[in-house]
Amino acid sequence: MFSSAIRAKMATSFAARRGFSTTRTQFGSPYHYAEGPRTNIPFNPMTKRFFWRYWAFMVTGFGSPFAIAVWQTYKTK
Repeated sequence: MFSSAIRAKMATSFAARRGFSTTRTQFGSPYHYAEGPRTNIPFNPMTKRFFWRYWAFMVTGFGSPFAIAVWQTYKTK
């Protein structure tokens, strides 16, 4: 118990000595992405056909395992 207290004290003093620094964001950088709502997803939900594409993706992804299971069940050996 005594050694864990020393270790905890050393860990906090070590973190306090570290020189953390930040730099100003560079907007010309290729690694700076836009921020805000709907910017962290890899598709655009504001298009006309998004509703149909979304449900086609969901039905395909959720229904495929069941369709494969039914096909395997009825397949002749």
